[in-house]
Amino acid sequence: MTHRMTTEIIDRFNHAFVAHDPTALDDLIGADCVMEAIQPAPDGARSEGREECLGFWRALAEDRSTQFEVEDVVVAGDRATIRWRYHFGDTPADSVRGVNLMLVRDGQIVEALGYSKTAGEIPLAAQ
Repeated sequence: MTHRMTTEIIDRFNHAFVAHDPTALDDLIGADCVMEAIQPAPDGARSEGREECLGFWRALAEDRSTQFEVEDVVVAGDRATIRWRYHFGDTPADSVRGVNLMLVRDGQIVEALGYSKTAGEIPLAAQ
């Protein structure tokens, strides 16, 4: 049952970014959520608590000048790996590939650790 729940939660999470629907995130984030962004190097900004994590992800989801593309999702029990590409401009060079390592507990995301292949700053993801 955990695998199925994790898959459903991660699918809904990804859909929020693809569809630019920040309200879809509201019931997906746990009170004790911890998120590490892909920037700044080397460790990324750390957000703790539902409101902080939700604020970051809402801003990312509602930005229609960008596009989130899911490349692959692997679920193993309560953990998921999301491989993605984030487009922030008009050319292929205006994108970055990355991965999020996710943990779902009791139907909510409680950990999201982001990593990317980038040397420079990425718009919005830097917030």
